[in-house]
Amino acid sequence: MLKKAAAAIGALAIIFALGLVLGLFSYRWLAPRFGGLLNTATLIKKVQTLSQFVTVKYSLEKIIVYDDPKWYGDSRVLLVAHGVVKAGIDLDQIAPKDIDVSGKKISVALPRPRVTDVYLDDRRTQIVERSTGLLRVFDKDLEQNARRQAVEELRLAALQNGILNDATAQARSQLTSLFNQVGFTEVVLRSK
Repeated sequence: MLKKAAAAIGALAIIFALGLVLGLFSYRWLAPRFGGLLNTATLIKKVQTLSQFVTVKYSLEKIIVYDDPKWYGDSRVLLVAHGVVKAGIDLDQIAPKDIDVSGKKISVALPRPRVTDVYLDDRRTQIVERSTGLLRVFDKDLEQNARRQAVEELRLAALQNGILNDATAQARSQLTSLFNQVGFTEVVLRSK
């Protein structure tokens, strides 16, 4: 009787283990096919410190007309681009020789400002019109080319509207405030 009970318990344990293994394998096999996500570990490949001091952000809007004319028909995209351009200074370019401290006076030579980031706001950027010439094949890259052109034109528009001057003014204001809070009474910020 004990042998039969032990055999039954052993058989149930084997069936349970077999069911568990089959369940795990079927989940891994079926989940991707039916929209399930497998929770996998995230691998950090590289960590970098950033020394960019972003001091100003412009939000811009521009209409982009991207034409691809050929003798056998024109393809065209009309894009309303909403984008963001950020500018600031790279604090990593400040060397010890650029800083002079004398009592409660500090003098710092700041690097020139630069555009740090330009990107399109995909939620607000939209294609208004798209046309393909009669004898042309649909060009899947036309929209991407229009987006690249939009990013470059937004960068140029921000530069023409004085983003670098604004970045310098904001950097000077924020750094002066920071140095005053640390205890310096006279702050001299100059450009390299």
